[in-house]
Amino acid sequence: MLLAMSQSSPEFATLTADDLVTGEAVALDLPPAGLGTRAASGLIDLAAITLLAFGVALFLVLATANASSALVEAGFVATLVIVLLGVPTAFETLTRGRTLGKLALGLRTVRDDGGPISFHHAFVRSLVGVVEIYALTGTPAFFSALVSSRGKRLGDHAAGTYVVSERVRLSLPLPPPMPWHLKEWAASADVAPLPVGLALAIRQFLARAHQITPQSRAVMGSRLAEQAATLVAPPPPLGTHPEDFLAAVVATRRERDAARLRREAALRRRLAGQTRR
Repeated sequence: MLLAMSQSSPEFATLTADDLVTGEAVALDLPPAGLGTRAASGLIDLAAITLLAFGVALFLVLATANASSALVEAGFVATLVIVLLGVPTAFETLTRGRTLGKLALGLRTVRDDGGPISFHHAFVRSLVGVVEIYALTGTPAFFSALVSSRGKRLGDHAAGTYVVSERVRLSLPLPPPMPWHLKEWAASADVAPLPVGLALAIRQFLARAHQITPQSRAVMGSRLAEQAATLVAPPPPLGTHPEDFLAAVVATRRERDAARLRREAALRRRLAGQTRR
């Protein structure tokens, strides 16, 4: 029988802080970017912004040579807003978390949960950056990144983002195999598709179970098994260990999803062949 769930133990997080998710629903650990790399990236961005601001300002001076002083002042204010706020926001939004400096050094801004940032995140980062980077010469950003475990500047804290390094070697854990004593049960069991969060949590747990203390491992396994059991019928044989049950569920879904994809690919090829005729 599945182990009982302890109510006093902490919740098992479905994703770790630094997880990113691939198209195959595999969580990958990408480390936060180092302070030196972020500083170098920031200098590249600062140089690009300075050149852009100089070019726009020169154009503005030539275009408003005979205009009133009020119009010139308004033009300079608009230039600052566009260059310091509008351009970085648009660039990070369109490139999904990259700037010129980040592109050069293999960095990317992601949400705290590892997902891609949106316009809202880019705008908040740029808005706070106007103060902490340009108005205060980057001092708050430096000390904030220095004390943060993820190297977050104030804009990252406000937006719920951090910067990761993409140029790392990734080692994907092998998917959990089907427990031999559950093959017959799994072949006839009705296993519904797992929610993405639950599937990721199970994969993470099975891959890292050996790193967890025995007590926490038992609690986490039981809790995940209880959640997965609601999507499976009939239940596994009495006495099945929670980790064996979870491995069987994941392996079954993987095999059935792979078979479905093969059928769909075969159907597309057949339809494409008929169309060519």
